[in-house]
Amino acid sequence: VQLQASGGGSVQAGGSLRLSCAFSDDMFSTGTMGWFRQALGKDREFVASISWSGGLTYYGNSVKGRFTISRDNAEKAVNLQMNSLNPEDTAVYYCVGDPNRRGEWDYWGQGTLVTVSS
Repeated sequence: VQLQASGGGSVQAGGSLRLSCAFSDDMFSTGTMGWFRQALGKDREFVASISWSGGLTYYGNSVKGRFTISRDNAEKAVNLQMNSLNPEDTAVYYCVGDPNRRGEWDYWGQGTLVTVSS
């Protein structure tokens, strides 16, 4: 498994969770990494991305100001800190990788479920 996501779970509205994605191949250290999510019955949604250096980050409109993406290439990890969670954040969250920085998410992790109750 090249991308291993963890940290999902159940939390009440207003709470926080931190997702982590461990990558096993050094090619991800120089690539763009990100997170997508998919709620039951809905389309996949972009959550956040981060450049290889960590200097550039982008967020989906629905999570701006609440979620923070970060990375530690030495630890081979990408993290997603999620604050002020609400039930609309309930979804399976996927770690994704674009090692060639072509704007194409070629690699997807297995997903981790986040459930937010009201």
